[in-house]
Amino acid sequence: MALPIRSALRSAGRFMVRNPLSVLTVAKHAMGMRVAVPLDALRWVVANTPPAKKAPTDIAITARPPAIQMGATVELMGTKLRASTTIKVEELRVFPEEMTVRLRLSDTDMKVLDRSETPIAGLIRSGALDLSKPGNLVKFMPQKPALLAEAKDDILVIDLMQVPKLANNFRLRKVLQRITPVMNVSALGTDGDYLVVSLKATPSGLPRALSAGAN
Repeated sequence: MALPIRSALRSAGRFMVRNPLSVLTVAKHAMGMRVAVPLDALRWVVANTPPAKKAPTDIAITARPPAIQMGATVELMGTKLRASTTIKVEELRVFPEEMTVRLRLSDTDMKVLDRSETPIAGLIRSGALDLSKPGNLVKFMPQKPALLAEAKDDILVIDLMQVPKLANNFRLRKVLQRITPVMNVSALGTDGDYLVVSLKATPSGLPRALSAGAN
């Protein structure tokens, strides 16, 4: 289902009125080869995307520069929980044959929202779970996402090429072959209430990009 474009434009207009200096902030980042996206834009997308069955609800997005804090209500092993964690992107690798993200999680918290007497509810209420190493908890989930390449201690590695729609997208690979030799993403973080994507230019890769475009 497509997102409502008119609503998006109205929301963007209201954001500009509330934050008249946002244009200057975006321009400042652009001069340093960074793309700044207001977190309000992500919040709007989340709020206006119809949720899938059993998907997280009441999602909250908060900047914790250079990290980002995510909170949501989820159902885990028959237990309704309020979970939150702070996510720092430590490494990004974007190439035609690889799209991986290395994340470090901190300040992870879980609270039971119902009266469930499930094993996971008991562990959370008792404080027996080591939430300082959420990767170890994710590793033992009964149904792990296919794109989860690694989960250990406070580290998660996401392999987007495990998503068939991305891995089998010929057009996407052609675009990456043409762009990544000369321009790539070097970092992803937050600054103020903005998600900031840092770019890295590699002029020496131009011949390889031109060669890819000719094929």
